[in-house]
Amino acid sequence: MSVVSQSSQYPNQQPNSLLQHSTSPTSSDLFDVIVIGSGIGGLVTATQLAAKGAAVLVLERYLIPGGSAGYFERQGYRFDVGASMIFGFGSQGTTNLLARALEAVNINLETIPDPVQIHYHLPGNLDLKVHRKYEKFLQELIAYFPHEERGIRQFYGECWKVFNCLNAMELLSLEEPRYLTRVFFQHPFACLGLVKYLPQNAGDIARRYIQDPNLLKFIDMECYCWSVVPAERTPMINAGMVFSDRHYGGINYPKGGVGQIAQKLVEGLEKAGSQILYKARVSEILLEHGRAAGVKLASGEVFRAKRIVSNATRWDTFERLLSKNTMPQAEQKWQQRYQKSPSFFSLHLGVKADVLLPGTECHHILLEDWARMESAMGTIFVSIPTLLDSDLAPSGYHIIHSFTPSWIEDWQGLSSKDYEAKKEEIAAWIISRLEAIFPGLAAALDYQEVGTPRTHRRFLGRIDGTYGPIPRRKLLGLLGMPFNRTATPGLYCVGDSTFPGQGLNAVAFSGFACAHRIAVDLRL
Repeated sequence: MSVVSQSSQYPNQQPNSLLQHSTSPTSSDLFDVIVIGSGIGGLVTATQLAAKGAAVLVLERYLIPGGSAGYFERQGYRFDVGASMIFGFGSQGTTNLLARALEAVNINLETIPDPVQIHYHLPGNLDLKVHRKYEKFLQELIAYFPHEERGIRQFYGECWKVFNCLNAMELLSLEEPRYLTRVFFQHPFACLGLVKYLPQNAGDIARRYIQDPNLLKFIDMECYCWSVVPAERTPMINAGMVFSDRHYGGINYPKGGVGQIAQKLVEGLEKAGSQILYKARVSEILLEHGRAAGVKLASGEVFRAKRIVSNATRWDTFERLLSKNTMPQAEQKWQQRYQKSPSFFSLHLGVKADVLLPGTECHHILLEDWARMESAMGTIFVSIPTLLDSDLAPSGYHIIHSFTPSWIEDWQGLSSKDYEAKKEEIAAWIISRLEAIFPGLAAALDYQEVGTPRTHRRFLGRIDGTYGPIPRRKLLGLLGMPFNRTATPGLYCVGDSTFPGQGLNAVAFSGFACAHRIAVDLRL
């Protein structure tokens, strides 16, 4: 095979024929709910409502569902658009939200367990693995910081307390009083525990038990790798979920790639009698007497519904789909508390299999200098999903997906020639850094495709290509994160701009909550 280099992520993506419709919606139809966008949060909302008998229409601007949980295919490779580290497919408890979402519409999806969440390659030769087996992970971490054994166990023990509270109850809408009353009487101690942790951040609790500055930096990275902020700005509720569920339900990769999650949810949606329309870019949310009543597509088509759900970011929802001049005060206050996170520079590689040594793990994080952890292109994230599902690449080859934070401002105002040259330059630099983990990587390349924040903005429809909201400053845990209802009657938001934030399992939680609130409002 010869090395092929492509410049952007999604062109020439073909829709899956299984996802097409025999019956298309018409503008005369009145739906119970319209969902704008088919990210995982939007699809969980849609399938939950469809399972309850609602008539739901999902409008997706692209050719396939999933958004950043989508996929694309090139020359025998099937690449995940985003990360491959998937929570939510455990077999027990209540926090296995992706498994529960599929089960609600009678769909099964085979998954492959990953024995290690992350292999860290950090400054000061801090090279350790987060094993699925909890005690094995603790022992490896304690070996680097033996003087902090008690603090390590106390901090992660607090995380388990959070998780056990969450895992004791059905996770639905915190905006629904009857649900809150019922769950409190069923699980009073779990509820009180969550109330205790709701205003706290992981960094506060870590510093309560740990003094070693390098260990605290490691805790920062433990948070940053999924929240893109350090521990002091990471809500303890989220940290407790992630740091415990990786050992409880574990990391499980969908057979066939991450894109299978969205495709299977769509399959369930349609089996339940609802619909999805592709190449349907919503340009405006229509208001009638101040209430969300429908949407207008870029094509001019209009669809109406009793309730509208936006799976777009809150910035896109209230600045683009609605008039920015009429932004509700609640949204203005939210934007004062939260800002857009960076996007990513993504590098999708096809490589010769022998470049990976035996025992190589699926997920890696590389950082050479602690001072650059939050800097653009400081931390490098790596996924090698073919170590779990070899069918994603041609025989004898692996996929290496590497991505690193990058701001769209650094990619604006470039000529086409300069834009392409910059992509090639940074791709070569990233590969040279990855040689520290995978010696001989550059010589093993078979295929290369680069995506920038401009790519993410264009194909995912996210303002500035952002990963999601991050706190502008230290906040009181999750108290500042909005729920699903908005100040605009009839309009709801779902996804990473709502409680509890980023991550597939987190946006699935948002979807369950949103669907529950709407089902109560519509008396389904």
